[in-house]
Amino acid sequence: MTDPVSVAVLDDDADLAATVARLLVRSGIPARAFVAPQDLLAAVPATAFGCVVSDIQMGEMDGFAFADALRTKDPAAALVFMTAWPTTTHAVDAVRRHGGLDYLEKPIDEARLIASVTEGLAWSQRERRIAAVTAALTRREREVFDLLVRGHSNKAMAGVLGISERTVEDHRASIVAKTRTNGMAQLVALSRGEAI
Repeated sequence: MTDPVSVAVLDDDADLAATVARLLVRSGIPARAFVAPQDLLAAVPATAFGCVVSDIQMGEMDGFAFADALRTKDPAAALVFMTAWPTTTHAVDAVRRHGGLDYLEKPIDEARLIASVTEGLAWSQRERRIAAVTAALTRREREVFDLLVRGHSNKAMAGVLGISERTVEDHRASIVAKTRTNGMAQLVALSRGEAI
């Protein structure tokens, strides 16, 4: 279902999108350039991009609206934003509100681009590993799992989720069975996308 292209570069300037994609390919990272956000969104999920490098200021759909649309289709795709018009507000939005791993200013610094994309690919791979292992969990089990690996006690989880401690214990047992783990250390490693 997926093809070998691991990175998408989105910019309404076709020459720039192609140039950034070529930089990545030259560094051994398979990349494909896109000019229209809708075209890239249409390629997902048939192509599970590990990282998307997106311009912020584009025509009909800006980079942030694109990021929100992408997250609904593929929450495990890493995002790196780029812009020719950097502002502090955009930098904060890129990271805090839209989950960007980096905010690059044009002209693009090649070394920083490669480092950001490499980090994004690693993050995406971890997220996909976690999703694969936890896919069998129910919504409530996933909530318990998320609280559990952050160190919450059964009592604290029961309070946060509005359920009994006994129900939390039942969910914990189900989580351990479904993830085939045997203890907190393995659950925490799983939550980080580490092999167990």
